[in-house]
Formats: sequence, C-alpha cells, structure tokens
Amino acid sequence: MGNKKPLHMITFLLLVIGGLNWLLVGLFGWDVGMLFGGMGAAISRVLYVLVGLSAIVELAMHKGNCKCCSGGMMNQPKM
Repeated sequence: MGNKKPLHMITFLLLVIGGLNWLLVGLFGWDVGMLFGGMGAAISRVLYVLVGLSAIVELAMHKGNCKCCSGGMMNQPKM
C-alpha cells in the first residue's frame, strides 16, 4: 500500500495536538478549540473529528509503524 510515512506523520501530529489539548483542559480548564470559536465552531469540530480519526488510524496501523511492536527492538538480545 505504498509509503505510509506521510499518513503516520499527520496522524501522529494530530494525536499530539489532541493530547496537549487534554493536558490544557485538565490543568487549566482551557480548550484549544477556543482559539477557533469554541465547540460550536465548524473548524473546532473538524479538528476534533480529525484527532479522533487519527487515533483510529494509528490504532489500526500501530504494529506496522512501531519498531518495538513490529519486532525491531524486541527481538534484539539484551546486554
């Protein structure tokens, strides 16, 4: 299925944005969506949907993207 790296980089970036958003919500009660007009704004909702879809894509593709899970590091002898 071709080169998956661009998709992985985009989904990873969106997951980082989502994670930082939850950090801000937890610590300060402030949501990144406020920058775009709050939860009711179309751009905020699109961003939330993209973050959620990124999580689904990364879950589905994780084993192929992760060096540990794909056997890259797990099969190496311990020193």
